[in-house]
Amino acid sequence: MGRARSHTRRRPRANPRGVLSVRAGGFGFVQTAEGVFFIPASKMSGAFDGDLVELVPLPAQGSRAGRARGRDGSVGGRDGVGGSPAARVLRVLERAHDTLVGRYEVADPFGVVVPEDPRIPYDVFTMRADNPDIEDGSLVRVRIATFPSRNVAATGVVEEVLGRADGAHAAVDAVVARHKLETAFSEGALDEARSASLDEDGALADGYRDLRERFTFTVDPDDARDFDDAVSLDAVALEGGEASGVFAVGSDPEKASVLSDASRRPTRGGEAPFGVRFVEGRSPASARWRLGVHIADVSHYVAWGSSLDLDARRRATSVYLVDRVIPMLPEELSGDLCSLRPGMTRRAMTVDLYLDEAARLVGYELYPSLIRSDVRLTYDEVGRALVGADPVEAFRAARLRGVGCTGRAGLEEGLAWRLRELSRIAKARQATRERAGGLDFDTVEARVRLDAEGRPEGVDLRCKTDATALVEEAMILANETVAAHLRDAGFPGLYRVHERPASDGLAALAEALEEFPWFSDVDARSFAAGEAHALQRALAASAGRPEGELVSSLLLRSMKRAVYRPECEPHYGLASDAYAHFTSPIRRYPDLVVHRMLKALLGGRPEHFDQEAAALPWIAEHSSEMERVAERAARESQELKLVEYLEGFVGQAFSAVVSGVAPGGFYVRLDNTAEGFVPLRVLGDEYFELDAVQHRLTGQDSGTSYRLGQRLAVVLTNADARSCRLDFRLASPRWEAC
Repeated sequence: MGRARSHTRRRPRANPRGVLSVRAGGFGFVQTAEGVFFIPASKMSGAFDGDLVELVPLPAQGSRAGRARGRDGSVGGRDGVGGSPAARVLRVLERAHDTLVGRYEVADPFGVVVPEDPRIPYDVFTMRADNPDIEDGSLVRVRIATFPSRNVAATGVVEEVLGRADGAHAAVDAVVARHKLETAFSEGALDEARSASLDEDGALADGYRDLRERFTFTVDPDDARDFDDAVSLDAVALEGGEASGVFAVGSDPEKASVLSDASRRPTRGGEAPFGVRFVEGRSPASARWRLGVHIADVSHYVAWGSSLDLDARRRATSVYLVDRVIPMLPEELSGDLCSLRPGMTRRAMTVDLYLDEAARLVGYELYPSLIRSDVRLTYDEVGRALVGADPVEAFRAARLRGVGCTGRAGLEEGLAWRLRELSRIAKARQATRERAGGLDFDTVEARVRLDAEGRPEGVDLRCKTDATALVEEAMILANETVAAHLRDAGFPGLYRVHERPASDGLAALAEALEEFPWFSDVDARSFAAGEAHALQRALAASAGRPEGELVSSLLLRSMKRAVYRPECEPHYGLASDAYAHFTSPIRRYPDLVVHRMLKALLGGRPEHFDQEAAALPWIAEHSSEMERVAERAARESQELKLVEYLEGFVGQAFSAVVSGVAPGGFYVRLDNTAEGFVPLRVLGDEYFELDAVQHRLTGQDSGTSYRLGQRLAVVLTNADARSCRLDFRLASPRWEAC
């Protein structure tokens, strides 16, 4: 007798869902709760890269027949790729794009927009009659009215003509348009910026402290566009005992003399926010140095709710592209009134940090000030001074650059010891953070150098040096101090939060790093758990090795993103209990918010304070998102110009490191940070097996393997700036077994 059929209504099975990531070859992948699915180019159903889609898995085929080789050498079809099952897009749940950037082609009665992004293989049709003046070959932004389907083409309306598609700046113009970056300020914001003024007398009447006699200077990259932070350093000694709290301060490290601006009533714990506040457990008598961090007082010029504020709030950050800067604030502020240029009086927010001989914080003071920077230095100039070069040359170089210096008597003599002591303080602060679990990633940043026409002519590599650390450590300490001050006062604020990395990602990375002998000295369990000192040991053990930079890069990728939050939580990477962005209000809106909150704490809450405090959660989320957009745009602009630069080197050999493996080949990273692909098809007919755990490809016949971190010689075979793609082959067979 057969089983009785159940009359219970079955629940419909939910289809997999996820965000579609399209490759240049037209196929794509979707990460879902059920795993990763491969989407053949013919099964996209009109979906675009970045769309949230619903999938239907395809039935597996028993043979390899009908598989198609992708542009990256991967093999795909109904059987999927690299072990990923294949699926088709059933429907698009949420569109990632409502506009596209592309080349306008006249095809009467249509104007056809061919997307610049090679991951979007759908042309958009517009009516030529709607825009009869647009020239063939123009770069345009089109708003999509109808998305493509099996039987319907995409249609849209041209919103903006960006320039010529074949112009030198067209590729970066496309990046700007694709990320919807604002490039024009409102008339109200421009009017407010033009009418802004310094008003020195008003500042002094409002309680700004006059620090124009302090020796103050800025240190920035050669190509810096704005100068929102300056530093000063003076020797100190306590006079009259701890009860007096009066410091003698001087420019001579061997002999201090009393200056009026140091005679402030000291406070402890939760007392009044004015005067020097001493750290519990630290003796004021141990103070040896007063490190001044002076930050442009942007909040004085950008009032809450003003046109300037609304424009800056939407942008949330300046965007630093390969050929331009899209500033958060108009030039009248970012390049003038809020820029700490040498010899010019400027409003600032000052953090005086009193440090002992071991560079530990003894006390601090926060207040608005008037400063006058004495000289603008570059990292290269400071670097040369730190290794023994005559620091007077830095002043001469500043004069030759036309940025000037005050020419005050004795400044040249005072510069040398200040730079040496600041560097010593920075190294001591680094060591303190390292003991606490702070991570220091050895990363290299590539900046493509362009000529006057916007064409790439070289690549500059930037890495952390003693000169960059000298400023960075001062800024980190100022940020920590301001964050702790707001937190301890129970005052609203905006904090920079960095959570511990996810253990699953670190565990997978640990398995890959076990391939290297030096990793045996690292506790793999602690590493996978995100124990900071285990990660430090891995970074230290790999430093200086061929794979060292790659290990640092992979570890950095495994970290969670730092975000802004209105609640104070730890910063994992810096091993800090409290951290806020305070030091760059010209280019970051959260820093401007922190300035406003600090001013409200020091001088009283303004009229709209409750409104400002209520907006903090939204501002934190929006600023975090806009930071990600700005970083993506900046990275894309550098990468496309880097590929364009390498178009002139096709056929040349390079030294490279294997940076990733895939079923169809492996990725390599050049010393100039450019990444490209070596497809297995260029290695012959041998079958290579992928070990996804060990990140290794091994030939079944020869036993030749290619693994993460392996250094090889490769030849560039193709450079396509439009798709931002580089292809390589091995330089010679003798390198294959390296």
